[in-house]
Amino acid sequence: MSLTEPATPAATSTDAGRGDAVARAYAVAAGLQRQGRLPEAEQIYRSILAVEPDHVGSLLGMGTALRALGRLDEALAQYRIAIAIRPDDAGAHNNLAGVLVMLGRPEEAIASFGRSLAIRPDFAEAHFNVGSALAALDRHDEAIARYEQAIAIRPHFAAAYNNLGNALAKLGRLEEAIARYQRALAVAPDHAEALCNLGNAHQALGRWDEAITYYEKALAARPDLAEAHNSLGSVLQKLGRIDEAVAHHERALALMPAHAEAHNNLGNACHALGRTGDAVVHYERAISLRPDLAEAHYGRGTSLEVLGRLAEAGGAFARAVELAPTKADFHLALAHAKPFAGADPRFPALEALLDPQSPDRDQQIALHFTLGKAYADIDQPERSFRHLLEGNALKRELVAYDEAATLGLFERIRSTFTGELMQDKSGGGDPSPLPVFVVGMPRSGTTLVEQILASHSGMFGAGELETFGDAVARLGAEGARFPEMASSMSDDALCRLASCYLGAVRAIAPRAERVIDKLPLNFSFVGLIHLALPGARIIHVRRDPVDTCLSCFSILFGGEQPYAYDLGELGRYYRAYDALMAHWRRVMPPGVMLEVQYEDVVEDLEAQARRMVAHCGLAWEAACLAFHETQRPVRTASVAQVRQPIFRTSIGRWRPYRELLQPLLTSLGKPSDRPPP
Repeated sequence: MSLTEPATPAATSTDAGRGDAVARAYAVAAGLQRQGRLPEAEQIYRSILAVEPDHVGSLLGMGTALRALGRLDEALAQYRIAIAIRPDDAGAHNNLAGVLVMLGRPEEAIASFGRSLAIRPDFAEAHFNVGSALAALDRHDEAIARYEQAIAIRPHFAAAYNNLGNALAKLGRLEEAIARYQRALAVAPDHAEALCNLGNAHQALGRWDEAITYYEKALAARPDLAEAHNSLGSVLQKLGRIDEAVAHHERALALMPAHAEAHNNLGNACHALGRTGDAVVHYERAISLRPDLAEAHYGRGTSLEVLGRLAEAGGAFARAVELAPTKADFHLALAHAKPFAGADPRFPALEALLDPQSPDRDQQIALHFTLGKAYADIDQPERSFRHLLEGNALKRELVAYDEAATLGLFERIRSTFTGELMQDKSGGGDPSPLPVFVVGMPRSGTTLVEQILASHSGMFGAGELETFGDAVARLGAEGARFPEMASSMSDDALCRLASCYLGAVRAIAPRAERVIDKLPLNFSFVGLIHLALPGARIIHVRRDPVDTCLSCFSILFGGEQPYAYDLGELGRYYRAYDALMAHWRRVMPPGVMLEVQYEDVVEDLEAQARRMVAHCGLAWEAACLAFHETQRPVRTASVAQVRQPIFRTSIGRWRPYRELLQPLLTSLGKPSDRPPP
């Protein structure tokens, strides 16, 4: 909000000596105010007003000082007194309106700005401030007109260009907004807010590198700009640079502890790092500061869900939907937390949000997956599947998937890890029995197996770790890449790979006898896992191929599973995975990899749980049968299922969809009800 500096008034006293003293005191107070020494300036203004109560300059100056000190009601009172004395002072009306905006009274502010402009139509600051008040009311088209008027009066008004850019950005006119921010910088090259807003616009357009550049320039111009730290943290999160993001969000909060969005973003970063309890704390702090911050309610729900507090999570998602009813991601989360019933009032709201012409493809994708879940809940498989087809088709347009390269990789793995290589390279690595790898296709039951095992007192469920693949990538950077690198790996290289992995895993759970790494896609590394970690146990979880693939097709994955959004590609990927696992069975030594059939676990939990615990080299514990009571974070799409006892409804789930699944069935080949053992 742009303020008008009070002019030194003409003396109103007939006492010339007193008038000179007042003028000198006023000049001192104004000087102190310019230096930021506001309490001292306030005291001198008060001493002037004690002698000369109608000294308008002191009334306005004190109002401005009180405003800067956050004492808004007192500032408002001073401005009102000044206006009563001098009702034709356009600057006084402008400043009073500015305080009304800060007090959350924008309608009154607009009226007061109008009085200022009636007195002085060419008052650029007042036009600018009317624009800011209109923007606070989300009347962005009107705000744009006011900012343009301010610029027409004062062509080099950098703040007006900046705010004009903000209004255009709110309307989704991001390229136009960027042009206005650039114009602000042409006038004021170190305008930190314009630099930060340029970063925001580029972030909204997915131009991460440009966004980072502008945030860094904003912080170079003004290191204490909390908003730039917060926004830079957001981009760094999107790029997976979570630790750096945390540092910037924490810096934003050190500068502005009541920054609700920074608390929310820090919650997101903590959630990504697995610090789920910390995430909840930050989300709840954000909500206490801004109860209407829908993103914080949603984030809180995601963390509570991971912690197994499912009822609370559902309530958080419902509140997010209530606050932001057009946000499809929130509806999707609530759909998984609260199943639909036949006359569910959510149906018409969701159907109304569907818009094939919408430019927001992510929104439409989430809506189709939500309705796919909804119609499945009320036993309308055809309507459910139509939405899944549409949602997956839209998603497939947005992901890059090179099917030939992916299937070719699986073939290269089989060609590299021959029986001869497995024998020649055996005996190296680290024989530690610490790691247990649970592998398989996504949605095959790997989370259930991990939860059963993690219920044992000697085993820690670490979730889906990227650790082994990252270690392989680092070794590959030194020479050949996976899988060909295996042919030339020395015993020393295998030991370094093992050491890198074990060091990271031990740090996660220093006292555990076994640590479970449940990244399903580690199935591609099975041979190398055994060579580097011959004491590791591997559990391969299998499920009916069609049920597995349908379940993948029904889920909007948090991470990218690019093969999962087209039925033909999904089926061919499954067959390539299945062929690779058959290869591992042939070349792996007996006793290293245990095959577990999901349907067998459902039918006879105890027998299968005993097999798995024995395979891990530990004594049986009955707690494994009460896996749904185990309190531990679970961070997969199966988070709700593993909080419940075993249920059979997922077996044969594909059968009502048989006629709709022909592309999948064809790409899988003629499937049986159950894959061969």
